[in-house]
Amino acid sequence: MAFSRRKFFALAGTTAATLVIGENLKGLHAIAQGASSQAYGYGPLIKDPNGLLDLPAGFQYRAFSRTGDLMSDGNPVPGGHDGMAAFPGPNRSVILVRNHELSPNSSTGVIGNKYDELCKGGTTTLVVNPNRELVKDYATLAGTYRNCAGGLTPWGSWISCEENTSTPETTPPTIEQPANSGIFVPNPNRVTKRHGYNFEVPALLKPKNGTVDPVPLVEMGRFNHEAVAVDPRTGIVYQTEDSGDSLFYRFIPNKPGYLQEGGVLEALAIVGLFQENTKTGFPVGKKYQAEWVRIEDYDPYDDTVRKEGFAKGAAQFARGEGIWYGNGEFYFCCTSGGANSGGQVWRYIPGRTAKEGGTIELFVEPNDKSILDMPDNIVVAPFGDLILCEDGDDEQFVVGVTPEGGLYQFARNALNDNEFAGACFSPDNQTLFVNIQTPGITFAIWGPWNK
Repeated sequence: MAFSRRKFFALAGTTAATLVIGENLKGLHAIAQGASSQAYGYGPLIKDPNGLLDLPAGFQYRAFSRTGDLMSDGNPVPGGHDGMAAFPGPNRSVILVRNHELSPNSSTGVIGNKYDELCKGGTTTLVVNPNRELVKDYATLAGTYRNCAGGLTPWGSWISCEENTSTPETTPPTIEQPANSGIFVPNPNRVTKRHGYNFEVPALLKPKNGTVDPVPLVEMGRFNHEAVAVDPRTGIVYQTEDSGDSLFYRFIPNKPGYLQEGGVLEALAIVGLFQENTKTGFPVGKKYQAEWVRIEDYDPYDDTVRKEGFAKGAAQFARGEGIWYGNGEFYFCCTSGGANSGGQVWRYIPGRTAKEGGTIELFVEPNDKSILDMPDNIVVAPFGDLILCEDGDDEQFVVGVTPEGGLYQFARNALNDNEFAGACFSPDNQTLFVNIQTPGITFAIWGPWNK
């Protein structure tokens, strides 16, 4: 269901958040707590004769929008397919807005009206018809740095996040290569503007010049952004940070639905646990009361947002990655969390108002890389499970998590050992879209979801 800003405002302050994902997610409230375990899921994976994607029996896929394909705007599809969201389009079409995690030295790039002329990241938008066929694609954000993930908004836009905090001062025009040789060469990662920001991309609006006006949402903070998710009841935006000592943030906008008008940035602290490191030592399912500390210097000269928050007592998380909202709750991944650094999934339940801190709890931590190996992007499925994209060290899987906390493998990258990214469901809940990051490929997957 698409939400205009007007519909979003009507939801604010109500309990109608289930409209965003669906009533059948209420099962997530009844999770049986305990140690993470394996689950049967949809059954064993069947080897793909095409060598792309192994899936359970009864499921099929269509692959499209490969790196190098010619887009409708006349430019090639960039590489680095990453975070993505699906929106309802005209005539039952699906509109996908997709990130491209590209650096200035990447071999491909998004072409358009650039924020930074030396940067190659950004977003492309894809229009897919009801038969899951690509009918149109074009660039929508250009000139940004390593657009890793992001998140959809209830008012119909995508927030694209930069996972880099480079500045002109930290990237000199030349670098010494090799070290101590006295030989200086042009810096392949030189930038001309400050990075580490969020950018908003409307899903249904195709800009006349091909890409949006790239305006950084400065007051949401300058740090290694990973992903965002919005509480439709309050308009508060929750944000993750990809760093070993990252924090978990929220942005309270001055005007809900209009992020460019600024707001307040805060970081989560656990009541009674000052400067807690959550990487290890937390039992699955135990709720902790949360409180929030204000970040005063949200746009620092150096990469110090998390340092300010930690000094004020905020909790550290081991590489915060994907986050998704469902039925009043937020689930987010910590890629290197856990005793074996194999990953965690946390659940945050917000209070009814911004003054209420909410609760935080560890939802999944298998400490067994054969079950879960460094989860990255995440989506809450319409049938109640979580769907995780692995970014581990060996084979890569799309992993499901049942409402009881059991984990199962749903898909395997049969092409290479590169990560999955961008998992999201179509508005009619019948299709799972997901990317293999390199070489960039987008997949539409469908089958007996209710089996």
